[in-house]
Amino acid sequence: MSLNKGALKAALKTAMMANITGITSAQTTEIDTLCGAFADAIDNYVKAATIVYTSGLVAPPGTAGGPVTGTFTGNLN
Repeated sequence: MSLNKGALKAALKTAMMANITGITSAQTTEIDTLCGAFADAIDNYVKAATIVYTSGLVAPPGTAGGPVTGTFTGNLN
């Protein structure tokens, strides 16, 4: 599942708007811009992650295929 930047931006804006009172329309525009920048930053951060596999998974025997078994060992950088 990919990150939905539009939904993330909307959730950030909803959270901010729920905690600020007396907002002008100019401030609403600024909050919208700020939430878009947050969504972009979070999207870039998540996409920069790499999964490092070290061991643990075993391919099925033969050429018929089947499920991979074992326990994934690795980490997220």
